[in-house]
Amino acid sequence: MADFSDKVSNKAEDLGGKAKEGIGEATGNDSLADEGRADQVKSEIKEAVHEAGDKVKEVADKVLGAFKKDDDKPHTGDVN
Repeated sequence: MADFSDKVSNKAEDLGGKAKEGIGEATGNDSLADEGRADQVKSEIKEAVHEAGDKVKEVADKVLGAFKKDDDKPHTGDVN
């Protein structure tokens, strides 16, 4: 559930940033436009970190799955 709410929050921050940027540019308010661009960059960074975390989880699951498959195999030639 947290993943979904994080994505919604990031999207809202991105859209808010685009709105600030557009209003700032339309009114000649450079500070507001810059703030909007900064909000968009923060949103993009958060999304990239989230995606990287997903990739790490996928790789970890594959590695753990390989160990699990290895444990399921019968062991022969074990020395006591």
